[in-house]
Amino acid sequence: MRNIDEHSITPAVLESFAQCSDPRLREVLSALVQHLHDFAREVKLSEPEWMAAIEFLTATGQLCNDQRQEFILLSDVLGMSMLTVALNHAKRPEATEATVFGPFHVHGAPELPLGGDMGAGAAGEPLFVNVTVKGPDGQPVAHAQMDVWEADAEGFYDVQREGLPAAQGRAVFRTDAQGGAHFKAVLPVGYPIPTDGPVGRLLQATGRHPWRPAHLHFMIQAPGYETLVTHIFRDGDTYLDSDAVFGVRNSLIGDFQEHPAGATPDGDTSATPFHTLRYDFVLEPSA
Repeated sequence: MRNIDEHSITPAVLESFAQCSDPRLREVLSALVQHLHDFAREVKLSEPEWMAAIEFLTATGQLCNDQRQEFILLSDVLGMSMLTVALNHAKRPEATEATVFGPFHVHGAPELPLGGDMGAGAAGEPLFVNVTVKGPDGQPVAHAQMDVWEADAEGFYDVQREGLPAAQGRAVFRTDAQGGAHFKAVLPVGYPIPTDGPVGRLLQATGRHPWRPAHLHFMIQAPGYETLVTHIFRDGDTYLDSDAVFGVRNSLIGDFQEHPAGATPDGDTSATPFHTLRYDFVLEPSA
């Protein structure tokens, strides 16, 4: 392995994986090295450029913590998140489409009874959500676990705010025997992804905007079905056709209806206008 040059380095590195006992690991690493080396040769990558890339990735990792995942954000804006979703979640036509997970999901969100208020004081216009979860045969999926999370009226998730005494804009619900679930939230608004880190600098350098169209996040899990990670987008949003993370699907655009102040679906009254959303989810059976 002496006298390595720009052409012999690639087969030398590939050969170094020959004793790898995990065939899938060997396959993935070999393809990665091959494409990465070909890329460097194609663009005639300079040493300062490669060092800038290393510094960028280092800064991305340094910004990751329990409240923020900058690498997921990077994956999202480069289209890798949606690419892997598309590669791994081919579904029958009637099943609800998946989309990006996003960097702001939190494990252990409070579980609320049906009808509960997941906004928990978050700023925003009232939204009453009524959904069903079914299988492709139309049978209701009872007791499915439904994680829901969203940003507030200022475009921030609770984990982006300091000093909150409890979770806001996120909760876990369980569908009833008929596969239904209803709860109160706040009307989602479009918001920019965080731009104060390396990913924001990348967007600025490439002339891209950071905006996401208004949406609610859902993760639905039930025995016998694939986990569904998806959004419901708000129809009419300015950024539906230029989502910074490429996540919009026509089938995921919901009809958020506005209502004047008065009686609300939960039997109460609202002194301000409110909104309702009705949507049916169809789960894909697990293999």
